[in-house]
Amino acid sequence: MGVSRSRVGIQRIHTNRKLLGYGLAGALALTALGPQALAAPGVATRDNGSAPSARQAQFARAAEEFKVPQSVLMAVSYRQTRWEDHDGRPSTSGAYNVMGLTRVLPGDVVRPGAQERLAHLDLSGDPAAMKRFDARRAPLATPSASVDTDDPRLHTLDEAARLIGKPVDAVRDDAGQSILAGAALLARYQRAATGTLPADPGAWYPAVARYSQAPDARGADAFAERVFDSVRTGERRVTEDGQSLALPADPGVKPAAPATTPSAQSAAPECPAGLNCDVKPADPNNYNVANRPEGGFAIRQIVLHDTEASYDSTIKTFQDPKSSASTHYVVKDDGSLVTQVVATKDEAYHAGNKSVNMHALGVEHVGFAMKQGSWYGEPLYDASARLVSYLADRFSIPLDREHILGHDEVPGPLDGYVAGQHWDPGPFWDWNHYMTLLGSRDCTGRGMPEAGQVVKVVPSFTPRTTTYYDPATKVRTTFDQPVNFTYLYAAPSTDAAPLADPYLGTQIATEGPNWANKLVAGGRYVVADRQGEWTAVWYGGQKAWFHNPGGRFTSRVPDSSAPVVLKAKGSDTVQVYGRSYPEDAAYAGTGVPVQGNNSAPLTKYAIPAGQAYVAAGGPVAGDYYYGGTTLGTLVKGAQSFYPIRYNHRIAWVRAADVQQISPAG
Repeated sequence: MGVSRSRVGIQRIHTNRKLLGYGLAGALALTALGPQALAAPGVATRDNGSAPSARQAQFARAAEEFKVPQSVLMAVSYRQTRWEDHDGRPSTSGAYNVMGLTRVLPGDVVRPGAQERLAHLDLSGDPAAMKRFDARRAPLATPSASVDTDDPRLHTLDEAARLIGKPVDAVRDDAGQSILAGAALLARYQRAATGTLPADPGAWYPAVARYSQAPDARGADAFAERVFDSVRTGERRVTEDGQSLALPADPGVKPAAPATTPSAQSAAPECPAGLNCDVKPADPNNYNVANRPEGGFAIRQIVLHDTEASYDSTIKTFQDPKSSASTHYVVKDDGSLVTQVVATKDEAYHAGNKSVNMHALGVEHVGFAMKQGSWYGEPLYDASARLVSYLADRFSIPLDREHILGHDEVPGPLDGYVAGQHWDPGPFWDWNHYMTLLGSRDCTGRGMPEAGQVVKVVPSFTPRTTTYYDPATKVRTTFDQPVNFTYLYAAPSTDAAPLADPYLGTQIATEGPNWANKLVAGGRYVVADRQGEWTAVWYGGQKAWFHNPGGRFTSRVPDSSAPVVLKAKGSDTVQVYGRSYPEDAAYAGTGVPVQGNNSAPLTKYAIPAGQAYVAAGGPVAGDYYYGGTTLGTLVKGAQSFYPIRYNHRIAWVRAADVQQISPAG
């Protein structure tokens, strides 16, 4: 794909509140848009010449033409894409444009080589388990081979285009054609189910459920319930291309849901009520049996992943005893099913870091590596957020970005592992939106932050220049698309050198795997300096500068919830660690051998005197869980560590090496 159309960065507003009528959209165009966001460096602008409510009118026309209640049509679209057209680019699972219609051809699916597959295995981060891993016997079959590109559920765009007599490309690329085609497909599904096109929105439950393309009734019902939640409560927002839309609330709608019979299950999943879940256990070789959170074996974080493989292939990998990889949950790309593969009490092998695996839950999200797939569907976000909210409440995990992490924020445990650490779910995961679903709220643009203050970085999810590398063709393509970060520089200028990392070496600044120069949404940092419209934060042992006009991309952390800020004691440089193991002496008498390089720091990282970093939690005792005994042995040390937000990733410092300071007022 060539360089894309550019896009205007508009501040997005999403509030669920009762709306009085479709005519309110015109008023929203004047009030909800607010001030237009300034384009950040590297952000292109877009002006498609359309009125702010043009898309609202397109929904009205399509609803009238195909006799679909407008509320149903808009709610289906909202729960697929939040009314975004995504510039006609595919999602990570092959959905397109406003209606999320699918089209996946054999050539669309990335087929990683053996080395790339190998990087997704052996994720225990535990030297004892890693010794047992045999790369020669590992399951290295290409996961995308299990993607059935002939499956009709992956070709709803083709079917819908035929219904309206338009070329596939038009339905893929044009929002208006996507809406017409989606309406035609809903009408076809409704006629097939009931033989009529009723005016009552609630009677459209069968069509909505089928539109989900879920393979079972429970998954289809889960999507339909979310759609009718939107019909009942109403929705409104301004899209990235400036379209202001409103779905009026209809609290009296009564969906005509069919009676369903609960399916029998051999094991009950640990899931919230209303979420369609099942259990497909991982092979016991791929995780450690434990008894978390008992005995001080706390669960502190949740780590989000992207499978880059199909659902079936992912489950098979976790059930293969040779993979040495697992997770706790797998969320299907269409949100229709959450599968638990490891009990929450047990330590799954998902993060490639023993200290993180010991104290975290892993949640995989299915995305089968579509070439240039650049967004995740709303059903996936919805299902994931419901699961994570449940887990966070159950295990008292704070709903912030120091505790809800991406795999790309997990550090390499030792020097040899840092450069190869994963970077999923990657730049196209909309952290701002996801944390909003979890209940987070941020206030931005209230002036430039001052040195010493603690800020949460909240760059808008708008287009920035990015580069896609196709491993099959070895061709790089550069284009603009929405991402979850802003670029970092060594000085306050876009002409300055992009920020670098000593472990990564020379990198292409705009490529996703180069996490050295990307400040991802949600992290908390200490402000190091400011100059004009530029802000610097302490980041990886250096000042990292980013364009922040008017404080637009930062949210100051209020004094009432100010986190712990740490800096070196005196003039000493503080060592940084990729894991929090107990000291050597703590292993004595436990029957557990001292681990190799047990107390080794990350030698290319450090915190110079005078720099300050935000703690990602309270001090914790160094520990190591040995799963080589029948009941397992938890070794706890006397020395404590603070987890910190060090750079793009978290890390640890010894509590004895740092002091707490108060952030600036």
